[in-house]
Amino acid sequence: MKVAQIENNNIVVKEREDEVLDGRKGALVKVLGCGLCGSDIVKLKQHISKDGTVLGHEIVAQIIDINSDTGFKTGDTIITSHHIPCGKCEYCKNGNVSMCRHFKETNIKPGGFSEIVFVSEEHLKNVAYIKPYNLSDDEAAFYEPLGCCIRAVKRANLNQNSTALVIGLGSIGILMAQALKAFGMNVIGCDLISSRVELLRSYGIEAFIVNELCESINADCVFMTSGSDKALSTALKYVRDGGKILVFSSTPQNTGYANNEIYYRELTVLGSYSPSPADLKDSFELLKNREVKVKGLSTEYNLEQLQKAINDTLENKILKAYIKINS
Repeated sequence: MKVAQIENNNIVVKEREDEVLDGRKGALVKVLGCGLCGSDIVKLKQHISKDGTVLGHEIVAQIIDINSDTGFKTGDTIITSHHIPCGKCEYCKNGNVSMCRHFKETNIKPGGFSEIVFVSEEHLKNVAYIKPYNLSDDEAAFYEPLGCCIRAVKRANLNQNSTALVIGLGSIGILMAQALKAFGMNVIGCDLISSRVELLRSYGIEAFIVNELCESINADCVFMTSGSDKALSTALKYVRDGGKILVFSSTPQNTGYANNEIYYRELTVLGSYSPSPADLKDSFELLKNREVKVKGLSTEYNLEQLQKAINDTLENKILKAYIKINS
């Protein structure tokens, strides 16, 4: 089988032996396609993952062999996430599911940018769904990233009709804004790129070019989905006194927030990372019912073009890459 793996800080397509069940509980799936996540790019660019690693986790796949007590069967097209919390540890009991040690250890193997992947029985039971018939494969691949956004919305714990400002309208910012609207918030988005502002407006959500933001914006919570260091000062400028800043991105300099502003203004700064099975269920329903629209957000590449997809994403040529792997 073909895989796209890290080699000397680049992505190289190689041949490997096919994954086999070999008595394991779970399923072998033929990956139809996999979304390119910002975390994949960070792992590559910041040398977090070692050579030989196969990235990718936003998969849409067809079951080709299965040994499972679930209702899934050969031929089913499924969507799944890659991590599963144990539900029993102190992290899980306190709502920090993505800090759970079991969560961090579970994964699809070898990774989504592969022709064949092993999906465990635990994945099938907790985070896998039959792909809705009314979604194309590239639309269904937004299942996991939308789940991440839903977790962030829940962690912010806002009252209905709160004002939420989303800074950065890449694919995650577009998803976040729609998720906030679906959960009953008054949403405003901002970005430096006018086409992204217009895109969010086309979904019926107010949006502005950053430099044109109105001074009257007084957000109950700012969702920082931009990876720019300048997003920090923008967040502090537009959050109300006593408000919240939800951090949903890393920044290059990792300079943090001004202590005195947090102290004197009684701000709450919190982070959000990956979704729980409950968040993913909500994501599935929102996508299936088209309450969150993702049609046309991704650009298709093939497996051999993965490095180009990464470069195009970094250069803001596209919003989101979808890597088509099998027909």
